[in-house]
This record gives sequence, structure tokens and C-alpha cells, in this order.
Amino acid sequence: MSPSLKKLAPVVVILTASLGLGGCATKGFVREQVAVVSQRVDALEAQLQATDATAKQALTEAQAASGQAQNNGQRLDQLNGRVDGIEQRMQQAQAKRPRN
Repeated sequence: MSPSLKKLAPVVVILTASLGLGGCATKGFVREQVAVVSQRVDALEAQLQATDATAKQALTEAQAASGQAQNNGQRLDQLNGRVDGIEQRMQQAQAKRPRN
């Protein structure tokens, strides 16, 4: 072997070893990282479920309020008809009464 190759051999071995070993993550490291992400996902999932439940409850209440509003609108329409009828009868009664 030439003297320059003897000097270069340890550098090549060290470089190869660092590239080969440096790119691998240990199982423990991966588990730790996955556990952190998993906890965050679980927390976000719980928040999403709570928000979904709140939204469903709000939708149910809004639908009930809408139904009640429709019922109230129908009752008002009926009452308006009755009031109109009473007003007409009052006008007719006043028209029939002799003026003094």
C-alpha cells in the first residue's frame, strides 16, 4: 500500500462508519418520538370529539328553536286573521249605528 492510501484508509473507515451508524435511529428513540406525537394526537382527538358533541347539541337546539318559531309564526297568522275579522265587524257595527 502506498503511504497516501495508508493515511486515507482510516478516514474512509471512519466516514463509512459514521454514515452507516449515524442515519439509524434506535427503537427507543423512535418509540419516544412516536409516544409524544401519539399523546398530542389523542389530546386533539378528545378535543375534536368534545367540539363535535357541542356542535351536535347546538344543531339540535337550533332545529328545536326553528320548529318553535314556525309554530309561533302560524299562531300569529291565525291571530292576525281573527283580529282582522274583529276589526271588520267593528267597522260594520259603527257604519250601521246612526250618527247623532
